[in-house]
Amino acid sequence: MTAPVRARFTRPGRDPERPPHPTLVLGVILATYLMVVLDASVVITALPSIQSGLDFSPAQLSWVQSAYALTFGGFLLLGARAGDVWGRRRTFLWGIAIFTGASLLGGLAPSAELLLAARALQGVGAAIAAPSTLALLTTSFAEGPARIRALAAYSAVAGAGGSVGLVLGGLLTDWISWRWALFINVPVGVVLLALAPGVLPETARRPGRFDLAGAATSTAGMTALVYGFVRAAEAGWGDTLAVASFVAGAVLLTAFVAIERTAAQPITPLRLFSSRRRSGAYVARMLLVGGMFSMFFFLSQYLQGVRGYGPLEAGLAFLPMTLVMFGMVRQVPRLAARFGDTRLLVAGVLVAFTGMAWLSRLEADSGFVLHIAAPLVLLGLGMGSALAPLTAAGISEVADADAGAASGVVNAAQQLGGSLGVSVLVTVFASAGGAAAGSPESGTAFSGLARTELADAIGAALTGSAILLALGLVTVLIAVTPWRFGLAPAAERAR
Repeated sequence: MTAPVRARFTRPGRDPERPPHPTLVLGVILATYLMVVLDASVVITALPSIQSGLDFSPAQLSWVQSAYALTFGGFLLLGARAGDVWGRRRTFLWGIAIFTGASLLGGLAPSAELLLAARALQGVGAAIAAPSTLALLTTSFAEGPARIRALAAYSAVAGAGGSVGLVLGGLLTDWISWRWALFINVPVGVVLLALAPGVLPETARRPGRFDLAGAATSTAGMTALVYGFVRAAEAGWGDTLAVASFVAGAVLLTAFVAIERTAAQPITPLRLFSSRRRSGAYVARMLLVGGMFSMFFFLSQYLQGVRGYGPLEAGLAFLPMTLVMFGMVRQVPRLAARFGDTRLLVAGVLVAFTGMAWLSRLEADSGFVLHIAAPLVLLGLGMGSALAPLTAAGISEVADADAGAASGVVNAAQQLGGSLGVSVLVTVFASAGGAAAGSPESGTAFSGLARTELADAIGAALTGSAILLALGLVTVLIAVTPWRFGLAPAAERAR
């Protein structure tokens, strides 16, 4: 139930319980969600410039992305609970305020450590604000055509956010500085903070408890695992600190499961994993997103470090994939109605794997159209087809009381999968000679020898991405699809 709207905003013939100015309401929600989604990718094309500007090692550079994704994914369900307890608008405003302040700190950061701290704080702000955006949308637009249009716009932002971030980050880095990839959030955040109190409805507060222990142990456990992989890439698998990080991660995640079993209001109800299909969808999502995030991370460095592209050129180079993916997202409902979610999911993951395997054959002198653009098109086709049915599998047959938690687990799996994928493949990159390929000279250019070595190391990392997608395909076939011996269920055979 939304709070009553003040009389001066009510128009004749409009339900006074609905918020005023629906276009403005939708604009605030979409701008917020775009900012949150965009920040996962806006730094990717800026990574070589960040590396040279703040003296990151090749392995440490992965934390610029992982610090944001880990806290975003780790505190996402806690942010959803905060909206229930405190009210969605109030929680939304707190999240935007934290995100905006952290963006300013990140842009001003004089050292690698402060930048990573700011990125982690950005993730906390995003985790607080993001769950409220969808909840406010559904309470602001009544069921029917208005809500369908609003949800379509919301989905389009989700699909386009990554590509916008790649291009925008490259443009700002090329024209001004990598710091503006973070500064750009500040004016947007200030405008949202000024507009939201007057146009967004407040939701009723509901009593509840915060599972702080669950959120802390899950986030700390995943962070310890990521740190262990990054440390191993730099110091070797026998390094004492790397081994200690893996042990700490295992202990913390075990504690997380124990806490969730006994918590009165767990942040992640373990009953969500009682379904083989849902559990398989979460694992498959982590594998697929891990492969894709890693591809963004390493291909951006290939384009700038090996081919000598500027940040903007590197961002534009991803357009063959992102434009196709955006177009596929719009076609998925029609394709699913014709072929069924199961066939669409399997075909999408298979096409994406083919594209990633092709891309992993990159060499220092590979041509752009045949060896980069063409496989990126396949990745766009495949992932654009697979993500929607995979999301549906992750929330299938969930009780109404667990719908919000199931959606949160889907989003958390995406963020955590990206962090783990990059951290694991950083070790592959380092062992293949990537750490010894040198540091960027003048931001992007490498010596001839280092250029070849870097290309070989990136090719090895992209092979790892292809293996992650292959494992995702196996998981889909074994755990997510209801097929047996190649036969689709009756409901899908009838389509």
